[in-house]
Amino acid sequence: MSILIENARVIDPASGLDAIAPLCIQGSEILAVGAIPDGFEPRRRIDAAGRWLFPGVIDLSAHLREPGEEHKATIASETQAAARGGITTVVVSPDTMPPIDSPAEVELISRRAEQGCGVRVLTIGALTRGLNGEQLAEMAALKRAGVVGVGNARHPLASPLVLRRAMEYAATFELMVSLSAQDASLAGSGCVHEGAVSTRLGLAGIPEAAETAALGSILALVEQTGARVHVNRLSTRRGAEMIAKARADGLPVSADVAAHQLFLTEMDVADFNPLCHVMPPLRTQRDREGLRAAVARGDISAICSDHQPHESDSKLGPFAETRPGISGLETLLPLTLRLVEEDLLPLSAALERLTAGPAGILGHNGGCLKPGAPADFVVFDPEAVHEITPESWLSAGANSPFIGWTFSGQVRETWVAGRPAWNLPAEDSA
Repeated sequence: MSILIENARVIDPASGLDAIAPLCIQGSEILAVGAIPDGFEPRRRIDAAGRWLFPGVIDLSAHLREPGEEHKATIASETQAAARGGITTVVVSPDTMPPIDSPAEVELISRRAEQGCGVRVLTIGALTRGLNGEQLAEMAALKRAGVVGVGNARHPLASPLVLRRAMEYAATFELMVSLSAQDASLAGSGCVHEGAVSTRLGLAGIPEAAETAALGSILALVEQTGARVHVNRLSTRRGAEMIAKARADGLPVSADVAAHQLFLTEMDVADFNPLCHVMPPLRTQRDREGLRAAVARGDISAICSDHQPHESDSKLGPFAETRPGISGLETLLPLTLRLVEEDLLPLSAALERLTAGPAGILGHNGGCLKPGAPADFVVFDPEAVHEITPESWLSAGANSPFIGWTFSGQVRETWVAGRPAWNLPAEDSA
């Protein structure tokens, strides 16, 4: 279908466009933006006056729980939550059950996603068989199946030698290596940041060095192998500084940060709040400010949800025995836009960390509004005010410390490949 969207404020960080402009869609792709081509006769016209229109959000780190943990969530439920949050592409971690270490799991996830609301689901394949940290996975077969990278999720590798061999092998297939920077031996059984709060609460802590030591090893091997590496979910100021230096030195490395790390600190677990039990743990206020500064400079080029839905029982019991993770798909965009309200980032830069930035990391042709790109975009009402409530929550996991927060602006429509994946119900309109 040919569609013309008129009178919206079109914001495309990739091209620098920020103007009231028409957007022309032909089938599943963008035909033109800024001017209507001669002879274009839309079958449908949409007046989006007073709305913003920007590329769909690309989330680099999410757990959809299927296959293996459907009691927590499913691909269908979580892609619907993603669409509500303006997310058009979700990248899933390989630590499903069974792990994504063969084409069969990639194909299963792809089929289940096709049965959902339309949100794109991309996969990170396992770096090692069964995520056991020892034998390398069949990366050639995984690439043919369509993975966008390989990684070992939070599962440790047997040794730096295994990581080196894995990087070398991935580099031969031009596969991105997605890694979590946490030294398992230093992290031990910790569940919060090691510091004054952990001492006062009597909880085992995870030192900053657990991240920086692992990151140092990763960066040394990037320099040795030339592999393209993306570091997921940084949590420390020092880690962000190390990434900045590596990028300045020309190493092919990038990094993201979970949105909750830009707002919460170790003080938010001071009352044993299990909703703030996350991994890597919430760090100090100094770390939070360092991460924010790195996002503002562009040293951290993407903000992700680190979406981890849980059933209610997983967050009951003593803090250390609860399952870590926040359900974050529906708050990724609102939290990032709050950084604009707090004058940390201009609007275009904030959206870039959710669109063109992640697309560049993946080598994906989305994240922009140029002709020929997928027609993945969000129609957003900047004047609306909405509160995150349990009644409006779509994810199967309600484990979010942000429920009850009020945000400015609201997603009205999310489109994927030229089709609406989500529309704001009339009764929920501001």
